[in-house]
Amino acid sequence: MAWWLWSLPRARRGLPSLSRLASQSKRGLSVSSSRDVQFYETAESTVEDVANGSKLLVGGFGLCGIPENLIGALRRKGVRDLVIASNNAGVDGFGLGLLLEGRQVKRMISSYVGENAEFERQFLSGALEVELTPQVTSHYIHSL
Repeated sequence: MAWWLWSLPRARRGLPSLSRLASQSKRGLSVSSSRDVQFYETAESTVEDVANGSKLLVGGFGLCGIPENLIGALRRKGVRDLVIASNNAGVDGFGLGLLLEGRQVKRMISSYVGENAEFERQFLSGALEVELTPQVTSHYIHSL
């Protein structure tokens, strides 16, 4: 198959879409090797088991691809003393910045924190522990 053919959408190559394959599969589209996959109906039910002092790895890059609904559910739940490892600390009023505004984060492990004034205030006052890392390497993830 020519290399340029791979740059075409799956349908134009005569292949079924990934969503069609997932809908026809009993397991759906998952990287889990387990058949015991849990699906949640709401963001609130997803964070139901998150307790005070939990350690969370939060995905996304910058403000793209972040779990906005789950962050909102954590804010509403009111959990405290969270240890969060993420690419960034959000911005004021959005992303992880919402949890910082609620003073729900005890320790932040991140590689970029430059656009969050609340983060700066809490760090300078000693209310927030900070560990700066090079793009949250796997070493830090395993040390949690």
